[in-house]
Amino acid sequence: MALRDDKVTLAHGGGGKAMRDLIEEVFTSVFQPPGMEDQARLQAEALAEPGARLAFTTDGFVVTPVEFPGGDIGTLAVCGTVNDLAVGGARPLWLSAAFIIEEGTEVALLRRIVTSMAREAEAAGVRIVTGDTKVVGRGACDKVFVTTAGVGVIPPGRDMAAARVRPGDVALVNGVLGDHGAALLAARGDLALSTELESDCAALGHLMEAILAAAPNARAARDLTRGGLASALNEIAEAAGCGIELDETALPLRAEVTGMCELLGLDPLYLANEGRLVVFVPPEEAAAALAAMRTRPEGEGAAIIGTATPEHPGQVRMRTGFGGARIVDMLVGEQLPRIC
Repeated sequence: MALRDDKVTLAHGGGGKAMRDLIEEVFTSVFQPPGMEDQARLQAEALAEPGARLAFTTDGFVVTPVEFPGGDIGTLAVCGTVNDLAVGGARPLWLSAAFIIEEGTEVALLRRIVTSMAREAEAAGVRIVTGDTKVVGRGACDKVFVTTAGVGVIPPGRDMAAARVRPGDVALVNGVLGDHGAALLAARGDLALSTELESDCAALGHLMEAILAAAPNARAARDLTRGGLASALNEIAEAAGCGIELDETALPLRAEVTGMCELLGLDPLYLANEGRLVVFVPPEEAAAALAAMRTRPEGEGAAIIGTATPEHPGQVRMRTGFGGARIVDMLVGEQLPRIC
């Protein structure tokens, strides 16, 4: 092994032998990109299908702590980017990964993060094909920040968009809500909370393929990251020009999450998720979509939570367990900073 340092130094970002050793031993030896050029050269049979379209997304990750119950910043970077592609109907294929590393960061930490990324990429069926590494001085960032970009292919005939949601369409989620935000809050240790909660971090590409096979006329989907379910639904309602009605009793929530939210004055509908989505399908395809979701490990807790309605266009309302109703508005501000 040429890399002998235990911690990253500014020399590892200087463009010389130290940088080459870091990149080769920590990154490319694990990711094994095809070739070592300044760009990735992409080929796939899916690109040759008449009517196929490319989907492209990018995202930055600054989560703290960088390692948390259920994942780390590397897991998050792969899953978050894969999910941004998948909810648009794309089949994720390729990722890039750029790292900004603080001087003094342990090389062992970087190795763990990279191993997580490689494991998640393999499970999701994507390849990390190119990237970049920069080192900044102490205090200029918090250990490591990761920026990923993803490319996928939308097969011919797929057209998913929030504006396609129609009154009567059924809303489904693939599992319990709020675990990621609650797990991060507990992991930071500021409030002395004791819990076994883990992040729901998961790549949802295979789940979306199962949904679309069972419900080929699915209208739209969103991954429920910052702002949670409430913000995603408000975005869909506004784009579609229709209302959305939720059933509070149908929402899948853990007692630990609701208890933590009651203690801290938070609303679980706004907590971040990193392995959850909401999808709208025509009513005649709802049962098939639900059954398909439950065949996947990422969808075992899937549930029907509401419907689109012609009433109160652009607004989300929830029927409460007490028989009343309340408006579920867009998140104002940020409940928990740096959760992804």
